[in-house]
Amino acid sequence: MNQMQQIETQQRKFKASRDSILSEMKMLKEKRQQSEKTFMPKQRSLQSLEASLHAMESTRESLKAELGTDLLSQLSLEDQKRVDALNDEIRQLQQENRQLLNERIKLEGIITRVETYLNENLRKRLDQVEQELNELRETEGGTVLTATTSELEAINKRVKDTMARSEDLDNSIDKTEAGIKELQKSMERWKNMEKEHMDAINHDTKELEKMTNRQGMLLKKKEECMKKIRELGSLPQEAFEKYQTLSLKQLFRKLEQCNTELKKYSHVNKKALDQFVNFSEQKEKLIKRQEELDRGYKSIMELMNVLELRKYEAIQLTFKQVSKNFSEVFQKLVPGGKATLVMKKGDVEGSQSQDEGEGSGESERGSGSQSSVPSVDQFTGVGIRVSFTGKQGEMREMQQLSGGQKSLVALALIFAIQKCDPAPFYLFDEIDQALDAQHRKAVSDMIMELAVHAQFITTTFRPELLESADKFYGVKFRNKVSHIDVITAEMAKDFVEDDTTHG
Repeated sequence: MNQMQQIETQQRKFKASRDSILSEMKMLKEKRQQSEKTFMPKQRSLQSLEASLHAMESTRESLKAELGTDLLSQLSLEDQKRVDALNDEIRQLQQENRQLLNERIKLEGIITRVETYLNENLRKRLDQVEQELNELRETEGGTVLTATTSELEAINKRVKDTMARSEDLDNSIDKTEAGIKELQKSMERWKNMEKEHMDAINHDTKELEKMTNRQGMLLKKKEECMKKIRELGSLPQEAFEKYQTLSLKQLFRKLEQCNTELKKYSHVNKKALDQFVNFSEQKEKLIKRQEELDRGYKSIMELMNVLELRKYEAIQLTFKQVSKNFSEVFQKLVPGGKATLVMKKGDVEGSQSQDEGEGSGESERGSGSQSSVPSVDQFTGVGIRVSFTGKQGEMREMQQLSGGQKSLVALALIFAIQKCDPAPFYLFDEIDQALDAQHRKAVSDMIMELAVHAQFITTTFRPELLESADKFYGVKFRNKVSHIDVITAEMAKDFVEDDTTHG
């Protein structure tokens, strides 16, 4: 039995391989036929193109011969254009001929590959498969009888099993049918009970709808009564306790009496008491709102006063520091000299002006007389008073100084600010141009002193600033271009001396 199954599986495999080989052969034959169909018209077109090419080559040779003669110069413009068009057409036909030759070569290669594959692989494989099928047919005859008998026994056994299973199924079907009948009876009984309950629910819903409608009507009446009560105004607490024991008829009788009495007072405002209560509540709310606004205004004014005081103190502190540094720096730059910064002040309206020195306290007293918090608006500017001789009577303003003195005062102010709020570096351009040698030496010493905390870059044509410099750069103008080079101190001094001698 196992051998038969193996043979059958082998046979099925061979059949499948044979079918696949046959389908492949069929596809290859179809491809070959298609290639032959396409090859023939292309070959004919190639032959026609070759013939036309030969004809055109002959015409080209003749035209070349004609072009080589002197007749070309005697041709008209139309003939020359025609000759150019023919040359273009010849070149185009030659290109098409080359393309067709390439396609022909490709198709011939494909045909040869298909034929070799068909002859070498597929036909050999077909012969092998046919030989194997013949061998299988020869060995099948002896084993068919045993296989059929075994299959017959297996089929009979399966028939018996199915008959037994069918009897069991018939019994189970009978039992299930009986159970289904019982379930149908119980379902009908439950349906009847459900119908009865649905009828009861429908009846209850109708009753509920009636009750809700009645409740809505009563609520509407209640709202109307409450509205009438509100229109009557606020009632004392005794009215609710006094009429609770009366019957409905007595209440209606009392109501009629009250209505007749009220008609006498129809000209009186019935809502005066409610309006009084509402207005008094609004008054209390407005008073509380006013108190909150007053508290907010007070806190805002306190904050503004604190900020104004801080600004005033910051300005005063900065001015005092800069003024102190300015006096010290000016005394170093001008030995025996004296200089002070003056804060110019005036009233808020600008009608008066007042000057304040470093140690005076007039500003604090003047501002304190007007308000408890000094105002920054009273400051109008900063003035400078200097004396190069050191005498108090010879103090002069900036407008009275010469150019060199103004430069020296400006440098003193810059150095004073640098001491108070230093910057990372400073760039000076010929600051010593208007100074004499003594003052240039003082400025150089001051820069050297302040260079510990900052970097100073200066341009100069004087030798005094070179003595305190750390690095030197020379700027030269060659070929209308400026060049910057690092130089030594000796070269810088020579450069400055040459400039002074030639200047």
